[in-house]
Amino acid sequence: MTAILPYPLPYQGQFASNEDGTRHLFALRVYYEDTDFSGVVYHARYLHFLERARSDMLALAGIGQRAAHEAGEGAYAITAMNIQFKQAARFDDALLVISTVEKVRAAGVEIHQCIRRDDQILLTAQVHAAFVSPSGRARRQPQNWVAAYQAIINGGEN
Repeated sequence: MTAILPYPLPYQGQFASNEDGTRHLFALRVYYEDTDFSGVVYHARYLHFLERARSDMLALAGIGQRAAHEAGEGAYAITAMNIQFKQAARFDDALLVISTVEKVRAAGVEIHQCIRRDDQILLTAQVHAAFVSPSGRARRQPQNWVAAYQAIINGGEN
């Protein structure tokens, strides 16, 4: 009997290795389900693309959101997002989401994100996330998370 091969791992982004290491890169493709009747990406789908990239960045940095939630410590809540739509993406486009941690605070983080198609900027977003307790009140995020963000800001050095 032939052994069953393990499933391939899901795609993971990476921190830019050819620069200072402060930018997280997350590649994705636009699928038909992402588009509206006119064939362009529906505006709300960009939020999904941005969230996937942020979640991937945090996981690669060692920020265990699921473990914190399951332990009853809390979770992130987006408190503000400023989006500038510049150009539309279309079905089958290959996109790159670039995320940069700009500021970390005791109870939150600010992340700048950009979606590109080749050399074209399609969208920029400024995202503010607060760490909140299970009851929804802002609270200090775990200290090791703050250190992880500082390492990202400093290009991998604490």
